[in-house]
Amino acid sequence: MMQAINFLQFASKLTKGSDDIILLDVVIDSRKIQSGSKMLFVALNGSRYSGWEFAEDAYSKGVRNFILPEDCPDPILKSLEQANILLSPSPLRELQKLAQLNRENFAGPVIGITGSNGKTIVKEWLAQVLSSKYHVWKSPKSYNSQIGVALSSLGISQQHQVAVLEAGISAPNEMNALAQIIQPQLGIFTNIGSAHDEYFLDSTAKIREKCLLFKNVKYLIYRKNQSLLSQYLEKNFDPSVLVSWSDEPGGDYVLSIKPYNNGSKIFLIGNDFQTHTFITPFKDQASLENVRHVITAALSLGMKPDVIQQGLGLLLAVDMRLTLKSGINGSKLIDDSYNNDLAGLEIALEFMSQQITTTGRKILILSEMQQVGNEKAVFQKIAWLLEHYEIDLFIGVGKGYLGFQSLFTPESIFYDSTEVLLKSLDTLSLSNDLILIKGARAFQFENIVQKLEALAHETILEINLNALRHNFIHYRQKLKPGTKMMVMVKAFAYGGGAAEIGNYLQEIGADYLSVAYTDEGVFLRNNGITLPIMVMNPGSYHLDLLLDKALEPVVYNLDQLKSLADGLKDITGMLSVHLELDTGMRRLGMSENDLDEAIKILQQAENLKISGIFTHLAGADEAVHESFSLQQLASFERSSSKIIQKTGCQPIRHCLNSAGIIRYPKYSFDMVRLGIGLYGIEVNQLEQDKLQPAMTLKTVVSQVKKLKKGETIGYGRKGEMANEGEVATLAIGYADGYDRRFSNGKAKVLIKGQMAPIIGNVCMDMCMVDVTGLQVTEGDVAILFGNKPSIIELAANIGTIPYELLTGIGPRVKRQYILD
Repeated sequence: MMQAINFLQFASKLTKGSDDIILLDVVIDSRKIQSGSKMLFVALNGSRYSGWEFAEDAYSKGVRNFILPEDCPDPILKSLEQANILLSPSPLRELQKLAQLNRENFAGPVIGITGSNGKTIVKEWLAQVLSSKYHVWKSPKSYNSQIGVALSSLGISQQHQVAVLEAGISAPNEMNALAQIIQPQLGIFTNIGSAHDEYFLDSTAKIREKCLLFKNVKYLIYRKNQSLLSQYLEKNFDPSVLVSWSDEPGGDYVLSIKPYNNGSKIFLIGNDFQTHTFITPFKDQASLENVRHVITAALSLGMKPDVIQQGLGLLLAVDMRLTLKSGINGSKLIDDSYNNDLAGLEIALEFMSQQITTTGRKILILSEMQQVGNEKAVFQKIAWLLEHYEIDLFIGVGKGYLGFQSLFTPESIFYDSTEVLLKSLDTLSLSNDLILIKGARAFQFENIVQKLEALAHETILEINLNALRHNFIHYRQKLKPGTKMMVMVKAFAYGGGAAEIGNYLQEIGADYLSVAYTDEGVFLRNNGITLPIMVMNPGSYHLDLLLDKALEPVVYNLDQLKSLADGLKDITGMLSVHLELDTGMRRLGMSENDLDEAIKILQQAENLKISGIFTHLAGADEAVHESFSLQQLASFERSSSKIIQKTGCQPIRHCLNSAGIIRYPKYSFDMVRLGIGLYGIEVNQLEQDKLQPAMTLKTVVSQVKKLKKGETIGYGRKGEMANEGEVATLAIGYADGYDRRFSNGKAKVLIKGQMAPIIGNVCMDMCMVDVTGLQVTEGDVAILFGNKPSIIELAANIGTIPYELLTGIGPRVKRQYILD
């Protein structure tokens, strides 16, 4: 809830209405309206809709204040009879102006964070450290975009003392709008990396754009060791503004690192030569960099070292993302156990609403919220959210609920502490439930996750939904506006989980999904997918099933077409199909010689609708086949145009796969089919650096053995120690889909930041790696593929393709889904 703002004063001149209204809240999603009183609805356009389409819904829920686009139809405006309306060429810009006004009404210091990596982690950790002294507002999750920053700023209220906001950009001319909103007094530039390099002239141009956020800061914190960043800042900012830290002499603060127990000691020497020591549980370089940004910022805000250390003691190497995990008794867990606030709760509940993958109850386990101000208003909002998102069972943890339990349904359960809840979990009779676990750091809800998580197998395929979205947007930007995106989710979504990924794709704006077989389409329908679904190889047609589930089968020969046309004569209903044309793949599809007869059948088939016409390019992933691909495209244009002309149909034409989108974007026709590219694999290798790997396969070390030179390892004694050293056994084998061809050094895994080669043969349930000198211990995590090693390199090592490795990952490997 923002600070009170007069709508008429903000808008200065309304298109319609004149009431003197005080606004206390802003919403851009009509589904999230709790009460229309003193609320403003801003109609923002999405990828598949116009924002004004939801204005009437908002009006029906009591909203009387609107910012709508200039092209809003007159009937919509007339239906909002008693509303105050501002029509604008850019509702987004109006939202940003409102956010700027709310920011300028805030008297406390604002901290702005940008950089290539670590923004969200630094923001979260700094907010936690500051919370020991101040009432802090922070951006929810990674709300750092043009919309996200505006919504974040609108969350600042008078009860807050400090605000911590992050800003992210991906192209030039984006930061000015964010800087006008945030207006930070203290800035943190985390680092500069390669992200979004393709949109900037060079790294200096990217630094220049990001630095627009800091043009009026009092202090700007950065790491002096980052030479390019350091040089730019020291050349373009007044020295009195800059606050640098380094792990060697030269910075305003020297923060050196030494190992300590299972973490690290950070030794600080200030420019006044005072020294302090901080202890942290982290050992990896990324976390240690983030922690030192936090320490420097807290010191700059006047916090004492001993208070900072207290805050650092609460930090864990937490995953800053929503994670969907397998739980006991067929349940699914949404792990958001690291933090708790109202904005984050709404995000988590929205994510929960997308997961229609269980048949049981929707359960929320929520701790009380700390540093919240008006307690009653917070608990009232929680109660409304529970009703709005149709939570079947609410479990509140903490003494703060005492006195407010009457706000919740009688079925709700309350516990004084996490310890009491842990002892009572068995009484909840969990079975096939979807459970969201969200708690403030002090409640240690990770212990609840640990107890409820299915731990039968410690090998995990982690699917990063943030990376999926990044890759989806990258391919969409290659296309002309209006081109539809079909996404292939066949073969269990390339091993990633069809229902979970399908639901997420539906949320982010995919237009179509495609599967290989009818039962895959039925599975998606049964798990909440409402998008059109194309079935590529439907086999024997089950017309009742296809019609009932609104599936669109592919027709690839004349016999199929005749069979369908005959079968539909006695059935009520229109069946939508996609015609497949063989232009050179020589796999499935009708040839040009089949077209005349096919057209005759189609002209007489009253219950058959041609939704799409498509073809497959045989060599889009290699430049050597370009002339052949262009011949295919010309053939497709010729044949599809003939069908359209003769039948009068208006189909969606599509022929480009992931490789084709990169090589031939001007031939995108009406729709493209995104497959392996969604998962971060660019088979052309032309734009691989612009994609993010979406899947990471990881396991744990079961045991470490010290072996002598000449000792052999594994079946057939195929592995042999060249020198004295150590071998670690990993809990993954070819039964999990880790290919046996990786044996004897054909693959390496990442452990402790170092690459370790497979030694000996890969076994059914385990494999061994040479970890000599890496100080590996039982329980350490090993990365089989992800950022490093990449699945592209692994596939090349054994003469196969990434598709085979992804789709071969076995069902006993747990899938986990993460989202910022």
